[in-house]
Amino acid sequence: MRVLVLGSGGREHALARALHRDPVVTAVHCAPGNPGTAEVADNHALDPTDPTAVTELAGRLRADLVVVGPEVVLMAGVGDALRRAGIPCFGPDRAAARIEGSKAFAKEIMAAARVPTAQARVCETSAQVDEALDTFGPPFVVKDDGLAAGKGVVVTADREAAAAHAAACGRVVIEEFLDGPEVSLFALCDGEHAVPLLPAQDFKRAYDGDEGPNTGGMGAYTPLPWAPDGLVDEIMATVVQPAVDELRRRETPYVGVLYAGLALTSAGIRVVEFNARFGDPETQVVLDRLATPLGTLLQSCAIGGLDPASRPEWRPGAAVTVVVAAEGYPDAPVKGDEITGLAEAAKVEGAYVLHAGTKTDADGRLLANGGRVLNVVGTGDTLATARTAAYAAVAEIGLRASHHRTDIALQAAESDI
Repeated sequence: MRVLVLGSGGREHALARALHRDPVVTAVHCAPGNPGTAEVADNHALDPTDPTAVTELAGRLRADLVVVGPEVVLMAGVGDALRRAGIPCFGPDRAAARIEGSKAFAKEIMAAARVPTAQARVCETSAQVDEALDTFGPPFVVKDDGLAAGKGVVVTADREAAAAHAAACGRVVIEEFLDGPEVSLFALCDGEHAVPLLPAQDFKRAYDGDEGPNTGGMGAYTPLPWAPDGLVDEIMATVVQPAVDELRRRETPYVGVLYAGLALTSAGIRVVEFNARFGDPETQVVLDRLATPLGTLLQSCAIGGLDPASRPEWRPGAAVTVVVAAEGYPDAPVKGDEITGLAEAAKVEGAYVLHAGTKTDADGRLLANGGRVLNVVGTGDTLATARTAAYAAVAEIGLRASHHRTDIALQAAESDI
């Protein structure tokens, strides 16, 4: 099987790495990829949001499967173009991807499918914003209705900050705050059936103790030792399958991975958001534990042959990923600083590094080229040993003025005895 992965971040490096390990996959290509994916795949300089260019490249490579990483690629209609050309694509078409591309549309789907979620208002004027903020009260939850690279959500007790975010976005969804721990669950879908992967938890705030601004994610871990029994089955029955059924009823079948971000509230499971692609950085830890070959799983979704009774197999143990972020992230990340110590980090037992925002210069130096620069993954028999490996590798990496959280999976590791 020849596979083309679209995107250039840590998620795509994790996907390319997992596909490279699949014995059925004979070639992995990435467009555009990054210096890390170049170690396990052939990179191609390409704008992945250009449907014509992607379709031409996939045809030239004789790709048996195209795997879409970023949501912006889906909303550009790349999946639609590939299917018209007869090329199997793991990733929904533009109509179905609106479940992430529009928070208002996602709420519409959830209401029609009776999926439990937060009460919300769609607001387009300052008067509507004021009324919604009055209705729900603090903490205020304000979401940009469109794509915002995982950074369009503000959760704050500061009403002025909430109103300012709404004004900057234009059309927003304002909703009630959901209490309780959050869980991320990926489900592989073939338009009719859905199969779950391992649940994970990520850390959105920039700094330790869940302080600072929201980010695209500063770390993640799996498994969840504190998760209640039957959680995944309940999520599939009350959240994922009803959403897939509703999209199919609307003649926009969902093919790809459906990401459900959930809060385990005192009143039960509630959906925080749906995403139309693998979450980042949860993908990095979930795929690390996957024992079932990834390529076969994704291709079965793309061609409509997913067995709803099947369940992927998982390697025992745990995985933790820590994001090394550039100076100024998330507001104004500084690019161009040299990265050192990756060879030393790779020597740490149980750890490895995925590239998220990197590039090489004319002299072959590795440079920061994004806000989230590296994902350092640690593995082990327990979350505690996985954490130890991840942070030992982080300590070997040099990047001027970079920052990372020191508490990723800390509480969970303490309970994983």
